Amino acid sequence: MGKYLISFPSAAMVVPEEDMPAVVDASHAVVQEAKDAGVWVFGGGIDEGIPPVMVDGDGSVHEGTYPQTSQLEGGYSVLDLPSHDAALQWAAKIAAACRCAQEVRAFHYDPAS
Repeated sequence: MGKYLISFPSAAMVVPEEDMPAVVDASHAVVQEAKDAGVWVFGGGIDEGIPPVMVDGDGSVHEGTYPQTSQLEGGYSVLDLPSHDAALQWAAKIAAACRCAQEVRAFHYDPAS
């Protein structure tokens, strides 16, 4: 088994407002399917109303983020799956529910996580 990140940026989800309830219902159904299958680890959307902050090793906090992650937003799911092919199949289900393409990335294996 391996953990996979399936995600999309907010801008990719272009859905008419009147269709949003159906998208929410469809995405919740896929989440429930993943939970029922025992592969769901975590998921959610970045709260874009709360700006990111950086925390240093000494505990000091300052506004901002790494330049390469300044646009980190959107929706994320982490699934524990037997293969990359399985991740692609789940990504297709999420893409259909959310009505936008999904990016798939694999986490490095860590036996402690």
